[in-house]
Amino acid sequence: MENERLTSQIFNLSRMLDYQDGAVVSRLLIDKPQGTVTLFAFDKDQGLSEHSAPFDAMVQILEGRAEIKISEKVYELSPGEMIVMPANEPHALRAVRRNKTLLVMIKS
Repeated sequence: MENERLTSQIFNLSRMLDYQDGAVVSRLLIDKPQGTVTLFAFDKDQGLSEHSAPFDAMVQILEGRAEIKISEKVYELSPGEMIVMPANEPHALRAVRRNKTLLVMIKS
């Protein structure tokens, strides 16, 4: 599916990426001036280190469990749950269990 346009088709997000031991795998699904949509597969205890972004971002857990830290507050999310990470707030993500996560960033 490399370089394939993701329009007017049904895609199974859980099947679009495979886990890799000890790694974070990502695939950019949409990359527009208005924002991005990125699919991640995190092996257990892998994640994204603390950082901030100038735009709001939404994280949705598709499978597994993730710990999301936003401005020192920790949230644990399960499949079907999502959280908004406000612009300019420090945040990080760690896989409590292997998980697949969808990240949507809206640029203003």
